[in-house]
Amino acid sequence: MAAQFQTVAALSPLMIDRYGLSLADLGLLIGLYLAPGIVIALPGGAIAARFGDKNVVISGMVLMILGGLLTTLPPDTLAFGAGRLIAGTGGVVLNVVMTKMLVDWFAGHEIATAMAIFVNSWPVGIALTLAGLPLIAASFGLTAAMIAVLALIAACLVLFALAYHPPDTAAAATVELKATAFPLLPLTLAGLIWAFYNTALAMVFSFGPALLVAAGWSVAHAGTAISGFMIVFSLALPFGGIIADRTGRRDMMMVISLVSFAALMPLALWASAIGVLMIFLVVGVLFALAAGPCMTLPSAVLPPQSRAFGMGVFFTIYYAVMMIAPRLAGALADARSDIGVTFLFGAALCLISLAALGLFRRLTASS
Repeated sequence: MAAQFQTVAALSPLMIDRYGLSLADLGLLIGLYLAPGIVIALPGGAIAARFGDKNVVISGMVLMILGGLLTTLPPDTLAFGAGRLIAGTGGVVLNVVMTKMLVDWFAGHEIATAMAIFVNSWPVGIALTLAGLPLIAASFGLTAAMIAVLALIAACLVLFALAYHPPDTAAAATVELKATAFPLLPLTLAGLIWAFYNTALAMVFSFGPALLVAAGWSVAHAGTAISGFMIVFSLALPFGGIIADRTGRRDMMMVISLVSFAALMPLALWASAIGVLMIFLVVGVLFALAAGPCMTLPSAVLPPQSRAFGMGVFFTIYYAVMMIAPRLAGALADARSDIGVTFLFGAALCLISLAALGLFRRLTASS
């Protein structure tokens, strides 16, 4: 999923030349991949219970391949957009259903480690895509790079179909989705904090390659630099949760992460090549620390009987913001004729997240 999602950003300079896309168009294509989550996040568990986890995941990967095939057709932005939407539907199915499958396997033992590995597949997949796809495209062409992603998905589909089986302890009970009462405003703030955090991160791996190319970097070097950022981010990510759990200072970890991005990432717009790499290294480490603590926010306001529906609301907010924000950032960059606006946009979202976190704590303390 991460590899297919990141295809547009990793190949953005080449796609601009081939399709004549604007930055706003790129933002739209990036956001379209996550758009189906607005609809699927709520009933995802019930769908899997009705048709079976394995069947639903296989169907999701088939959709990813079919949608991906549309993006390899001769230049047609309509077909490309439709392909991203179809592929994104399959990708969102994987994200929602496989999270539930992981709980089936590891609930009660090593669940934190399992979730850390699962969550890290996102930045690792993005990093590998940023490093690998530009090289493939430079050697064999843009279409070959897109087909390489489809080959990866097809290989995963075959391996999953042949090797996966549900755990013996997996519950066979039918999932029933109930809209039970929960504190809507705090939950909305929690969803926005997680969404804005991820959107700020998306500014780096979505628009970073095009920004560095505009600054004179080669496509391959730009992809490698952003890939390095994502690798550092993925390595540091588990430590945020570990430190927060051991010290009890979850808010401090989030504040450090959000402030580091807001203060340092805009400096990359004017720094030298070495300076950019140093900023990416520092921000990659510090910004990763908030991921685990951010994901604990819903549990602070959702009682057990509300978690199924409440988490659906939480993820719906996340997907809605992730669909809209890249398009908005790209449109602002087009309006200013400056792709650096996307990094400033991410910094502004981090500051908004800090304010939302303060309001969230005030509401939860008074409830």
